[in-house]
Amino acid sequence: MKKADMVLFNGKIHTVDAEVPAATAVAIQDGKIIAVGDDAPILKYAGDSTTVIDLQKKRVIPGINDSHTHLIRGGLNYNLELRWDGVPSLADALRMLKEQVDRTPSPQWVRVIGGWSEFQFAERRMPTLAEINAISPDTPVFIMHLYDRAFMNRAALKAVGYTKDTPAPPGGHIERNSQGEPTGLILATPNAMILYSTLAKGPKLSYEHQVNSTRHYMREMNRFGITSVIDAGGGFQNFPDDYKVVQELNDEDKLTVRIAYNLFTQRPKHEEEDFENWTKSVKLYQGDEMFRHNGAGEMLVFSAADFEDFLQPRHELPEQMEDELERVVRLLVENRWPFRLHATYNESITRFLNVFEKVNRDMPFDGLPWIFDHAETIHEKNIERVKALGGGIAIQDRMAFQGEYFSDRYGKIAASQTPPVKKMLEMGVPVGGGTDATRVSSYNPWLALYWLTSGKTVGGASLYGDNKLSRETALELYTRGSAWFSNEQQKKGSIKTGQLADLVVLDRDYFTVDEDEIKSIEADLTILGGKVVYAKGAFAPHNPPPVPILPDWSPTQIYNGYFPGSNHLAPANSKQAKAEKRKSDDAILQLQIATAVHSCIGSCNVHGHNHNDARLSKVPVNDYTAFWGTLGCSCFAF
Repeated sequence: MKKADMVLFNGKIHTVDAEVPAATAVAIQDGKIIAVGDDAPILKYAGDSTTVIDLQKKRVIPGINDSHTHLIRGGLNYNLELRWDGVPSLADALRMLKEQVDRTPSPQWVRVIGGWSEFQFAERRMPTLAEINAISPDTPVFIMHLYDRAFMNRAALKAVGYTKDTPAPPGGHIERNSQGEPTGLILATPNAMILYSTLAKGPKLSYEHQVNSTRHYMREMNRFGITSVIDAGGGFQNFPDDYKVVQELNDEDKLTVRIAYNLFTQRPKHEEEDFENWTKSVKLYQGDEMFRHNGAGEMLVFSAADFEDFLQPRHELPEQMEDELERVVRLLVENRWPFRLHATYNESITRFLNVFEKVNRDMPFDGLPWIFDHAETIHEKNIERVKALGGGIAIQDRMAFQGEYFSDRYGKIAASQTPPVKKMLEMGVPVGGGTDATRVSSYNPWLALYWLTSGKTVGGASLYGDNKLSRETALELYTRGSAWFSNEQQKKGSIKTGQLADLVVLDRDYFTVDEDEIKSIEADLTILGGKVVYAKGAFAPHNPPPVPILPDWSPTQIYNGYFPGSNHLAPANSKQAKAEKRKSDDAILQLQIATAVHSCIGSCNVHGHNHNDARLSKVPVNDYTAFWGTLGCSCFAF
């Protein structure tokens, strides 16, 4: 008998496999599952070198797969951001803000970006500008609430240069006082570009710190049992520059979450040009099982941007939308590229489907995967049209954060079927679960599973009656269901022989805990491709070595993501952690010195030679702390 690399036994395994729905043990070899069943036969796969783990009767599920999130952008910024996800009171949130303001060096900002709702707070309100300015008179503070608004203190207004003469972009609003000066409140009305563009003015992490930040964000996702995501691109997330960090981590075998990425156009009126270039230069599904291309979207053309701010009236899309969208969709179908499209309202979805059906008549989709993202108010007739065209619908728990607003605007009856998840499933449309983290919802998938099964928002408001799902069905959307959306349904989503060995041991039983306790579920053990990427409690001896958190003033040092922070904040004093910190510190020092030295652009004004020629020479010019690097300029060459 072939011996396994790892054997797990004595568990309660929910396989999400109709053929073998439950088991107690699983054997893993070369990153894949080789056997699932009862303890006795599976333990026979254990050899002298096999890692054998007693699951202690704990609940085991397939790795969580988020079919719509923004890991790449979130990773680049995770160590910059103070997270209010799960914080129980505004008093706690403001205390955390004050502590971080005191720790943050100039010219950095303190940022709270999404993942929270005032309805989660005991006070049931947002912070005021007066409170924020009192806490931080000098350090810029930027607090974003959903894709609705951002609060900026006076220091942040000064940092971004907003004055009484600053115009608001179309679809955005800058609140002003009686003298015409900005107060610090900016609103999406409903175009969120004012939020994106203002946030983008803040300082970024260095490249080395972005690498570290991404590792910690993935670690935080592993904390909740996430092993796979589909990254839906995002505003100000440019390809390929902003993808270099995850590519480097994959090259070094340091990714702890599988990533399938869609390409999101960044240039209004040049979308067709972007996709034409990408379809020529990027091979569909290029990459590997850890990091791979997945198609186009969620932004295909900016005129189709269907903003979901339920505090604002529904946005009417411009007349030219159909022509612009048709050109891009024809290009994608011609090149057999899967695509996805952000689509909130049924009225917009009707117009999108008109375009898709027109293209399909001339150029059949013929099994080409395509996706509507969100689809909160889609009607049954349009669900039928989606099915007829072979599409799927990726849903997220945005209503868990905005349900109260939606109910106030459209009524409780409309909210009770928003989105109509059960109807989608009854009609046989592929449905995948996701979070849309990090700028609206939290990345914590258990909030989404709570929302689907309880029918409640994070603030406890009841939305759904017969639109609620069973716990089994909800979990399937976030495992096997999501695999369809990256065309990997034969590889992952179940604990099944031949599939990738991605599975999670939970710290409590999802199927038996009280409803409200679902929100508090975390992983005790997360396994990716047969390797432990996260462990705590009884499984802590299997936990990977800690990685230092950089920079030293990062909010992650203290709060570490979802409240309360995970338990992996033990001192990072291993040899590996210290070595990585030294390497990072050295790289930052080199960058800082290089920036100061190379104040000249192009050739050197002192020595009159070309920088590139110098860098390609054998003289050790890149060490700016050594002899050649200190001799007038580091590009000294002969």
